[in-house]
Amino acid sequence: MALVEFVMQGLAVLGFLLFVVLWLMHFMSIIYVRLHLCKKRSEVKQPFVQTAGVSLLKPLKGVDSNLISNLETFFTLDYPKYELLMCVQDQDDPAVDVCKKLLGKYPNVDARLFIGGKKVGINPKINNLMPGYEGAKYGLVWICDSGIRVKADTLTDLTNQMTEKVGLVHGLPYVADRQGFAATLEQVYFGTSHPRSYISANVTGIKCVTGMSCLMRKDVLDQAGGLVAFAQYIAEDYFMAKAIADRGWKFSMATQVALQNSGSYSIGQFQSRLIRWTKLRINMLPGTVLEPISECFLASLIIGWAAHHVFRWDMMVFFMCHCLAWFLADYVQLTGVQGGPPSFSKLDFAVAWFIRESMAVQIFLSALWDPTISWRTGRYRLRCGGTAEEILDV
Repeated sequence: MALVEFVMQGLAVLGFLLFVVLWLMHFMSIIYVRLHLCKKRSEVKQPFVQTAGVSLLKPLKGVDSNLISNLETFFTLDYPKYELLMCVQDQDDPAVDVCKKLLGKYPNVDARLFIGGKKVGINPKINNLMPGYEGAKYGLVWICDSGIRVKADTLTDLTNQMTEKVGLVHGLPYVADRQGFAATLEQVYFGTSHPRSYISANVTGIKCVTGMSCLMRKDVLDQAGGLVAFAQYIAEDYFMAKAIADRGWKFSMATQVALQNSGSYSIGQFQSRLIRWTKLRINMLPGTVLEPISECFLASLIIGWAAHHVFRWDMMVFFMCHCLAWFLADYVQLTGVQGGPPSFSKLDFAVAWFIRESMAVQIFLSALWDPTISWRTGRYRLRCGGTAEEILDV
């Protein structure tokens, strides 16, 4: 019995440690957003003679209702020295016509269209980007996904963060205001759970980067073997960031978010996306198996049990109070990332927050169940360490 009590006490201590860690993550992310993302942009611009040239690589596939308006924002950037390199894999892709239309509308913008890609590995995004990367003429490379929308000064903000010792500048992923509950669900996730993990990891020195919007030093990527070196991975953004960090370079986060504005979205697409990301993390980072205990409901149960075991507090009362505190902290986090109140009501937030939190464990279990992923037009079997093999139809 003494051994059992010792074990129970140890588990209770771990429960309280979990409480401390999770609320440190809450406070770190909330404070960071308020100090970094919400600060007013300096009115002092870099002198144009000192502005670094940037090659913007844009991987495109297919067309949705927002593609042309999203892509047009890159033609209207207020930046004196950049080139826009649009890459499309297939000649008959409707994105080709969108690119040609914008090329005709903005003839004075240094922009080119690359069609056909170059097969160098299993990663379709890398294959698509290869001709553009090989044709890039500037020392900074900005890889930015097709669904991202930018402001006129976004590139200025990114280059301002690219200081002497920084090798990579990334944007915190967020979602633009759109119509429908699926859009609200995405916005709640990218305004609460995702930035809490993303920001607290970067603040504590853990390199956490998504490839939606990344500005990198091309010479450092070339030292690592160029884009070809990352074509064997599906999560190329993680391994590019790792290669840059391994060479002694620091990371910096832009003061503007990477604003996703895809015209194609649904609850099913959102769920599939999170399952795919979880599968990738499990194969790259074994510690991902602990992720479920960082989610609100499971964490509240564990911490509630610890409080009951040590202090004899009512477990369910503690669970409800802890979930309420978490809910309020998440709303504060969301308003910080949004830069003000969200476009949807507090009731919509509450419903979307509850559904998102309820999905967390199911998403994790689904990721464990099947080691294959579907991405773009291919299916891949993941291997331990982050590599993958394409599953070809026979």
